[in-house]
Amino acid sequence: MQRAGTLGELKRSGYQVLPVREEMRRNLLARLASGERILPGIIGFDETVLPEIENAILAGHHIVFLGERGQAKSRIIRGLTALLDAATPVVQGCAINDNPLAPICRECQRRATELGDALPIAWISPDARYGEKLATPDVSIADLIGEIDPIKVAEGRYLADEETIHYGLIPRTNRGIFAINELPDLTEKLQVGLFNLMEEKDVQIKGHKIRLPLDIVFVASANPDDYTSRGRIITPLKDRFDVQIRTHYPRTLQDEITIMEHELPTLERFERTLRVPDFMQEIVAQLTFEARACPEINQTSGVSVRVTINNYESLISNAEKRAVRLGEREIVPRISDLHALIASTAGKIELDYTGEEKKSDELIDRLLNRAVLKVFDRRLRIEELKTVVDYFGKGWGVEVSDMLRADEYLDGVSAIAGLREAIRTLGAIESPGFIAAATEFILEGLHLHQKLNKDREGGRYRFRA
Repeated sequence: MQRAGTLGELKRSGYQVLPVREEMRRNLLARLASGERILPGIIGFDETVLPEIENAILAGHHIVFLGERGQAKSRIIRGLTALLDAATPVVQGCAINDNPLAPICRECQRRATELGDALPIAWISPDARYGEKLATPDVSIADLIGEIDPIKVAEGRYLADEETIHYGLIPRTNRGIFAINELPDLTEKLQVGLFNLMEEKDVQIKGHKIRLPLDIVFVASANPDDYTSRGRIITPLKDRFDVQIRTHYPRTLQDEITIMEHELPTLERFERTLRVPDFMQEIVAQLTFEARACPEINQTSGVSVRVTINNYESLISNAEKRAVRLGEREIVPRISDLHALIASTAGKIELDYTGEEKKSDELIDRLLNRAVLKVFDRRLRIEELKTVVDYFGKGWGVEVSDMLRADEYLDGVSAIAGLREAIRTLGAIESPGFIAAATEFILEGLHLHQKLNKDREGGRYRFRA
């Protein structure tokens, strides 16, 4: 359908401009009726967070999301723009996206009176109707609400003229969604100003008291400890957020793995095939689960899903580096690549320094061992590997390295009785890369169960009885 270009054309088309809450409610109901997901790409919240979001939107509520870092709060908030119409009419050139049928700013009201049905109209997308601000102590009223524009004053307007105002982020998101990340970090003065805007629909800028009935759905995010701390957020503002929705980390290993795979960027591998064994994916996800349960890590800050994602990328990068240097056509991560996870984990966890000084590298190494052991126990049984252990009992040893070619593991598989059968339980033997990864996994599991010793020589590891 051809879009109206003037107010007169808009009126003749019969187009109805709905308030943002009603617009989102209508579009949500249409999605629910068709069975379409409202937030595609958000994993693990189907039975917990999403139903509460749906209720809030249907009720027309302002929402605050409470959760530790890395729980997809910002992604959820940005995803709500999908419930806005594909295009919405505004007065052309208006700073606050005025409704052509009912303008609220002084300039648009004047233009509507002068031009009548010839008032020009523009159409904006959902992205143009979304505003976001990270709350920090240096955020000002001018940033969020507005300030006197000295250029307009210099052009000859009086300070008493309302049109001298340069509107801030919130008015410029009129008829849309405005998000404030880390809401408790706003100063008390700003919180009062935000409360006035939400409750009284007025703003005060340098002596101007302006009635500004903005049509905005406010959404905020906060850490639960900060939001519930007395003095961090004023009670009247807290009361204006109709619902608070608690987010959480993935509750199953499979959800963590699905997110990890979903977020892996598509990169040019230069004709090399990337194949990550299931047990290696489980180890990366299990490491994060171990960190979230570790008393030596500050759980108030949380252990973000980004830890899992970055660790997965680091693991693959180390394997890719080996494939390039050794001229292999297959990229297959294995146990000897896990050292790459220390650097990508260390910067994302906060240790509780109670008692003796702790080193993050040593802690991550212990967590990695726990993760490998738990995945090993889910996949294999020690008693079924007795023949493998017996091989080492005869005085033989095996050497592995993250710079050893995959095909060099094949001789060991042929020589060690029972190893091939154990590898088959981990997956079909499809390639030297998978065999190398499975071999290292089995040997490391036996070592962690104290069935084998492991000696380190530079970047190489030797397993023996």
